[in-house]
Amino acid sequence: MKRIVLGVISLVLFSGSVLFAQDITGTWQGTLHTAQKDLRTVVKIAKTDAGGLKLDLYSIDQSGQGITATTVSFQDKVLKCAIATIDGSYEGKISADGKSISGTWKQGSNTIPLVLERATPETEWTIPEPPAKLPPMAADADPSFEVATIKPSKPEQQGRGFRMQGRNFSTMNTTLVDLITFTYGVQEKQVIGGADWMRTVKFDLSAQPDVSGAPNPDQLKSMVKKLLADRFQLKFHKDKKELSAYLLSMAKGGPKLTKNDSNPDGLPSLFFRGLGVLPARNTTMPEFTQLLQSAVFDRPVVDQTNLAGRWDFLLKWTPDESQFISLGVKVPPPSEAADAPPPIFTAIQEQIGLKLDAGKAQVDVIVIDHVEKPSEN
Repeated sequence: MKRIVLGVISLVLFSGSVLFAQDITGTWQGTLHTAQKDLRTVVKIAKTDAGGLKLDLYSIDQSGQGITATTVSFQDKVLKCAIATIDGSYEGKISADGKSISGTWKQGSNTIPLVLERATPETEWTIPEPPAKLPPMAADADPSFEVATIKPSKPEQQGRGFRMQGRNFSTMNTTLVDLITFTYGVQEKQVIGGADWMRTVKFDLSAQPDVSGAPNPDQLKSMVKKLLADRFQLKFHKDKKELSAYLLSMAKGGPKLTKNDSNPDGLPSLFFRGLGVLPARNTTMPEFTQLLQSAVFDRPVVDQTNLAGRWDFLLKWTPDESQFISLGVKVPPPSEAADAPPPIFTAIQEQIGLKLDAGKAQVDVIVIDHVEKPSEN
């Protein structure tokens, strides 16, 4: 059963929408009954200065952290919203007496009823304070990993991942080539030579920096580069080579992305919520193409969008058997359902306003000169 994740949702309804006579502003609350646990949900609705509505949703048994909804409508007594970054949505209808909203929360393939009751100051639940945000590492800091543990992955472990949580960096089920492609922004075919074990032996890595604060993307990669040189004795030189590639460019009509200016020096959030379901938050185009070429495709993906900055979006597609091979995941047969998402090339154009074409490109390659299995912890 997939985990249901809720957060804060900020929704703005423009004044052009049709509102009904009942007053929907105030505090609402209800319990989402999932297979794992019950999740108390608090919704606060208020009017904006422009005459519309603002809605904040809290999953108080998980955290006080919030996420902004990408679309919302409130017409004919029905509230609808979509939260792209977690692939979630809610639709509910207010009762005739204005004391409850009966609806459904949907996230991925999970659909769960959610009834919200109007709360009073005496009955409303307490919303916890969100966790303290780790301040950024000094911009001029040149950190290294103070503590780093490398151990073989469990043979039965599935998937692959990279994670930075607070001051803790970790990887799961990653080969040395995975670490190289993550750190140097290349695809597996851009790593030339080296021992066979570099592509087959998998490790779990756990490390902490020797400088306080949250590293920016360049500082994180710098630390991993130092670890590869120290623990794997990695030595290489760079070259250029023409390879088959996918070229990411702007589609006609321009991008359909949401600009994220909240944390320009922060790390991206790029985690699949299922095969072909990719919510992206605070993501640059190079980070997006790096994920596509490392997890989805078997060739480099070259960014030709010229889009600077960080963006939020949701990409949903139906993958085929040629995708996700590097993760060791078997893609199921395509769904014949009428509402099944399109193939990735169509989805990228329709959903985020970009275009992915097959072609050839001159790309950097990393030629391995020397490497050793990692030293003992």
